[in-house]
Amino acid sequence: MRRRTFLLGSAAAVTAGFVGFGRKRAAAPIAGELLGASYRIGHLLRAGGLPAPSSERRIAVAIVGGGIAGLTAGWKLARAGFGDFEILELEAECGGNSRFGENAVSRYPWGAHYVPVPSRESRAVRELFEELGVIEGYDDAGAPRCREQYLCFSPQERLFIHGRWQEGLLPLVGATRRDLDEYARFKDLVHGYRERRGADGRKAFVIPMELSSRDASLLDLDRLSIRQFLVEQGFTSRGLHWYVDYACRDDFGCRSSDVSAWAGVHYFASRGEESAVVTWPEGNGWLAERLRQRLAKHLRPRSLVYRVENDPPARVALEVFDPIEQRSTRITADQVIFAAPTHMAKFVVAGAAQRNALDEFQYAPWMVANLTLRGLPDEGTGPPLSWDNVIHDSDSLGYVVATHQSLRTRFDGTVLTYYLPLAGSAPDRERQRLLDTAWSSWTSAILRDLSRPHPDIGERVSRIDVFRWGHAMVRPRPGFLAGDARRQAAAPIGNVHFANSDLSGFSLFEEAQYRGVHAAERVLEALRVRFTSSL
Repeated sequence: MRRRTFLLGSAAAVTAGFVGFGRKRAAAPIAGELLGASYRIGHLLRAGGLPAPSSERRIAVAIVGGGIAGLTAGWKLARAGFGDFEILELEAECGGNSRFGENAVSRYPWGAHYVPVPSRESRAVRELFEELGVIEGYDDAGAPRCREQYLCFSPQERLFIHGRWQEGLLPLVGATRRDLDEYARFKDLVHGYRERRGADGRKAFVIPMELSSRDASLLDLDRLSIRQFLVEQGFTSRGLHWYVDYACRDDFGCRSSDVSAWAGVHYFASRGEESAVVTWPEGNGWLAERLRQRLAKHLRPRSLVYRVENDPPARVALEVFDPIEQRSTRITADQVIFAAPTHMAKFVVAGAAQRNALDEFQYAPWMVANLTLRGLPDEGTGPPLSWDNVIHDSDSLGYVVATHQSLRTRFDGTVLTYYLPLAGSAPDRERQRLLDTAWSSWTSAILRDLSRPHPDIGERVSRIDVFRWGHAMVRPRPGFLAGDARRQAAAPIGNVHFANSDLSGFSLFEEAQYRGVHAAERVLEALRVRFTSSL
């Protein structure tokens, strides 16, 4: 199975006779594994002591990092007819947080699991989706028509609140007239930002975020948190504050009190009110796999790049460690695209270690678990099982259903992908908790949480695999988006170009692709290779 690639440790089949998880029954075995990014290898960058290169080779372009930014940078180079490049990836498989797993029941995501139908500004996404057959054409208004099988099926989302399910995620069960009035006022506020243009003529909030207005009155939103913004605007509804906090945890991995108001408003205003999404059983792993297939001959997995240095007059030297063979190689390249998380540059890129800007990049840790079920769980009252299922007042984001996109009418089993951003305290502390918590403890907590809407969950589960993301996504805290750190970190150092989605301030497929394609186009210009811009 693909997930075994990321094995950190395994747990033998365990007895699940959990007390307090709904109906009591005879103990049943639950198998599972504790998985995650190869942090021990990555931490060698801090520890040092890696062997000196014993061989060398030369290429024109080296791409450091095989997440979506690195893969789409390679995709753009290849579309321009340029083939002398390699993608150097630490893990055994490229894809970043768009990787996926699979078993006899279904494929399922380990992280990112959807992409909104691309807006007019997301030109590179449209180009990729056209190539992959996701977009079939455009209507008279220029809106893309996506293949039905990729558009998220209904029912799409529901919320478990006050002991029952309701349709949609904005809390309606138990809402007061004052709540409903504030919901309407918030909707009007978002609509105003959605239609607004800055003094520079740009739309206030678009994706990619670099195309948004730089109007000072809009950038001023970055000085406070989205929670403070709501308070200043007179919003007091607990339901509305919960909803915005949920959105922040969902897209940014942190609470509304830690998220820039600019980022918070962007979340709601950068897309249409009824923006549709495309998804697959394996989430964005579907996209990652197709990019890998196109770039297979360029991929170099299990490659830890531990030094990048401009080698005057016009080349870059890279030192790369192979953790399997325990040896290093020196690669000389004309141009480098650094698509790994930007904070790693202070350990890797010569001339970057002294840049205080890199210390401004903070990352949110996550835990993602996939639960394999025998049959569907007890549903209770309200709307039926949906693609996205959220539990009110839970630290988790609930779960998505891997088999939701299937055309089958009968299921002997399914896979639920459970998401938990560790946002309760400082990121470093939460990262340590992520590493210290045993598989059995995660399993108990997951089942306890899911037993609220599904009392029989413990009886249904046959397997729980837990994936740990120590640096899942950058945190767009107040002051970061409008500050100097992002701009300084994005500036090339000699022939080294930076491309990770964290340069946008938040982790979205569109932002990762924009950064990757932007860097690739700068490299093509430097190499004097003709191309048509995707941006």
